[in-house]
Amino acid sequence: MDPVDDIGKKIDQGESLTDDEIDELAKEVDLLALGALADRRRRFVHGDRASFVRVVKVPAGISKEDELPFVPPGAGEVRICGHPGQRESVVAVTTRIHRAKPKVPLTGFELYDLVDVCRSDAGRVRELLESIKDAGVGMISEVCLNRMENPMWVELAETVGVPVGRLTVTQPLEQSVATMRRVASWNGLFSNVKAFAPLPSALAQRRSTGYDDVRQVALARLVVDNIESVQIDWGTHGPKLAQLALTFGANDFDSVSPVDSVEQGWRRAPLEEITRNITAASFVPVERNGHFEIGTVRP
Repeated sequence: MDPVDDIGKKIDQGESLTDDEIDELAKEVDLLALGALADRRRRFVHGDRASFVRVVKVPAGISKEDELPFVPPGAGEVRICGHPGQRESVVAVTTRIHRAKPKVPLTGFELYDLVDVCRSDAGRVRELLESIKDAGVGMISEVCLNRMENPMWVELAETVGVPVGRLTVTQPLEQSVATMRRVASWNGLFSNVKAFAPLPSALAQRRSTGYDDVRQVALARLVVDNIESVQIDWGTHGPKLAQLALTFGANDFDSVSPVDSVEQGWRRAPLEEITRNITAASFVPVERNGHFEIGTVRP
């Protein structure tokens, strides 16, 4: 029997793949077969639904409330982005933003930026996490896999009550399959991490092709089975790659604009565009918020 058929049967049962099976997929299986297996896995986990979130990004360095960007009614998340600088400014900016928009789920920061601010002192990191939780942050935006050697900080954030929402990469992963296996081995520690974004978020740092991108997405779906969602950054990668990635195992889109401008026509408005693209790929678009809570199922 074809070993791909055996792997497919395991996927249909929700079983994890062995190291030998993963090696076979990574080295021997062609892209279309790999994508078909990844699609079977994502359908086992998520059915025919694909989620997205509309995000307002706020620089960590704002000093006044009137510097806050406009947060439209459709926003599902306000996200504090960038290096926060000093410990005091982390809490100050969090308080300022939450006070201005208390009803929109607030997330913020890359976890290792906060660790750096505290000079890797576990006690100070805990204090800072507790402070931003009290100030309104419900979830740490991300932890960068390129920087992570020890998942202890992810565990600490979960213990404090501000879990990490996403695992991201800033540059292409070296030995990506081995790195993904390492993530999968941290099974219990990633119980609250909702999404893995396997493609670099900065285009200038990417040295890849569409072939490489969708292969990486498919492998992420098949190997990292301890994180529910495989995520694509809509703002960075655009509708064409995002729609293709859906058929290779992705199920969640980040960073959709909440501003429904119709300057280029109603079909180019962000909400219309993403729902149309998801529907065209034969999936059901579902809007969520920044805490990964499901909201509106779009027709």
